Amino acid sequence: MIQANRLNQVSEYYFSAKLQEVRTLEAAGKPIINLGIGSPDLPPPPEVIEGLNKALLNPVAHQYQPYKGTQDFRNAIRLFYKNHYNVELDTATQILPLMGSKEGITHISMAFLNEGDEVLIPNPGYPTYQAVTNMIGAIPVFYELNEERGWLPDLEKLEQRDLTAVKLMWVNYPHMPTGAVATDQLFRDLVKFGKKHDILIVNDNPYSFILNEDPKSILKTEGAIDGVLELNSLSKSFNMSGWRIGMVCGSEHNLNIILKVKTNMDSGMFFPLQAGAVEALALSRNWFAAQDLIYAGRKKKILQLAALLDCEASQGQTGMFVWAKVPRGTTSAEFVDHLLHQHSIFAAPGFIFGSRGEGYVRFSLCATEENIERAINRLR
Repeated sequence: MIQANRLNQVSEYYFSAKLQEVRTLEAAGKPIINLGIGSPDLPPPPEVIEGLNKALLNPVAHQYQPYKGTQDFRNAIRLFYKNHYNVELDTATQILPLMGSKEGITHISMAFLNEGDEVLIPNPGYPTYQAVTNMIGAIPVFYELNEERGWLPDLEKLEQRDLTAVKLMWVNYPHMPTGAVATDQLFRDLVKFGKKHDILIVNDNPYSFILNEDPKSILKTEGAIDGVLELNSLSKSFNMSGWRIGMVCGSEHNLNIILKVKTNMDSGMFFPLQAGAVEALALSRNWFAAQDLIYAGRKKKILQLAALLDCEASQGQTGMFVWAKVPRGTTSAEFVDHLLHQHSIFAAPGFIFGSRGEGYVRFSLCATEENIERAINRLR
């Protein structure tokens, strides 16, 4: 059989293939230190595990669940947004749980894009935005981010091009891979930009509570709710990446369109997972503060590692990564392969995040201080 045409411009996810190479090296006896993947190695909060275990005994635990999630879960999301972002959402109409925000990228694209529609995608940015856009048959249009502008979009420059075919714009703040944070003014400008050009703005927001003292939601921006969607996730903030739990928030009109896709692709989320998520979302800021102490210690060592490699890290980064320039005279792929094969250390090359990521490398904070210290010692 020949693959569908929609896959002709889509390749296997970089980490899927590269991690197979890493596993092969490990099987050959190489002690690889993995600093490439943003999969939290820390455990979820104990309250979450207790909530999940208790819910397993509920008589409805193993039945199909509502497509829109349980009432308790949606209400927990509402309170989370109110307490941490100062955003008021309607439990019944403005919140839609997802099996991870990555699922939401596909659902949103299927719900709003036709073949030939254009999509504004950050460069550098999360590769899935481009991959899903290609699978839908829409056209990726990259807007360049650079360090000089703090990795924020230049909307005035974007308005100099023809935007009539643009239907959707992906933004991602705090930004992955650079760790840049959005200003309130940027969010206000994005809302105006979307309304002016009839473009749906989607902010992908899974990193706002990691090494970030000022969590923001674009939905707090005046007038945002009708023309903006926000994806969020428990994967990073609560160390629950394997649980696959997220949400999309926005207007009732837009969520009902997404629901048409979602109800034909899944049959609801496992009840105990939702019960555990309720417990996570109810935690205070003390939880995030404790996590940040751990990540801050790791970040300090990663910066030492980067310095030993003659990599230059930009200041003010948030999230669970360190984004750094590789030394002159080498590409990001060459740098990462040398690091892997000569020192048994794996990091993510910047080119996988787009052409503007070339010349950079991304180090993950999802490794113990002991392992990062081992990596440092290898270089010494």
